[in-house]
Amino acid sequence: MRKIGRALVLMATAAVAAGITVPAVAVTAGHGPGHRPAVASASEPGESVAFVPGTGQSVADWNHELITILGTKGAQPATVHPTRSFALLQAAEYDAVTSITHAAPPYLFSVRAWRGARPDAAADQAAHDVLTALYPAQRGAFDQLLAGEFAAIPGNRGKQQGIAVGETVAARLIGIRSTDGSAAVPPPFVAGTEPGDYQPTPPNFPAPVFTNWGSIKPFVLRSGSQFRPAPPPPITSAAYARALNQVRSLGQDSSTTRTADETTFAKFWGAAPIWNVWNEIAQKLVVTRHASLEQAVTVFANLDLAVADATIGMYDAKYHYLVWRPVTAIRAGSTAGNPGIVSDPGWNPLAVTAADPSYPGAHATISQAAATILSAFYGNHQWLTVSSDGDPGVTRTFHSFQAAADEATLSRLFAGQHTLIDLVAGQQLGRHVASFVLQDLESAR
Repeated sequence: MRKIGRALVLMATAAVAAGITVPAVAVTAGHGPGHRPAVASASEPGESVAFVPGTGQSVADWNHELITILGTKGAQPATVHPTRSFALLQAAEYDAVTSITHAAPPYLFSVRAWRGARPDAAADQAAHDVLTALYPAQRGAFDQLLAGEFAAIPGNRGKQQGIAVGETVAARLIGIRSTDGSAAVPPPFVAGTEPGDYQPTPPNFPAPVFTNWGSIKPFVLRSGSQFRPAPPPPITSAAYARALNQVRSLGQDSSTTRTADETTFAKFWGAAPIWNVWNEIAQKLVVTRHASLEQAVTVFANLDLAVADATIGMYDAKYHYLVWRPVTAIRAGSTAGNPGIVSDPGWNPLAVTAADPSYPGAHATISQAAATILSAFYGNHQWLTVSSDGDPGVTRTFHSFQAAADEATLSRLFAGQHTLIDLVAGQQLGRHVASFVLQDLESAR
């Protein structure tokens, strides 16, 4: 049976063969368009509770609550990507806490806080208010969670001062992001008619999703196109033929070249939204490592701001290049004008194809962004066991975040969703975005 290492060699080889490059963009520190200078504080750093081991549990609780809400049918607006909600939640908690502790620069702004204000109360209130603004129909669940978190905080003046900080941060952040373009209704998608152009995919041929998401205002990046990958090789090239024939063999529903384990992890990584899985990985780390409140808000802010901006950058590239999916290319291969591609009209992928263009891959982009962030905080060598709400009873074990990201990335080849060309470009994009976010937030690790 092949091991994942062999698959990674295939990825590297395919990248070289395909001649994939990315623009030579220096990843430098600097604030994105929304950053503002911090407001002068009227207080000294708040109580030391933010640095007590274990106080980060509440941050994981609110993150888990968001995942629960996203699993509620109809809760998430169909044209608003869920990664925006994660970024808003974690940015609000982060700026609420740092407004009091001054332990790190804010993400976007600081607000005035009195000495003794409780940072845990501030984080809880900020989380509650952000989620209530995003999902007002779920307010009862948020009120209940807030009451439970507040029960553990002494009811003194510092608690009320912390609540005021959280309310102010949440309201201000929601106001700032209200004009980010996320509420715009995407125009109807008109598919191209040339070989290589993206087309809605079988079996149901759904309309593509998030067609305008690459144009919304990023959280940290200057624009969604800041790290746009270089163009993929043309469909008439030998590199494209090799990449497509590889997914044709390994990604078919009835493939005889894909191993049993490759089938298992192809289904595993596709069973739940990839951004949920990486947030759940972070939840486990925060809880099992007994993270302090300050540590927890910092990890989650970096993670979800990077994932949100990587998602914006990914959709910018997807709808800029509009590359057809493997299922379309394989079924209509003879139209490509490539002697290395032969049509197979009856070909089906292992998994139903996602409703968006192929280049770059979403799992690759988001997983690489997440792994880069978590490696920066916890180190390159970190044993972890990953589970999925969508595939109960199955777990995957890895020796590093990068190994998990590589398997998540390659799972899309074995699921018949992407060529390695898509996946390599996605990993490069995710790495660039995460590195930029880490430098921009100037987090103390």
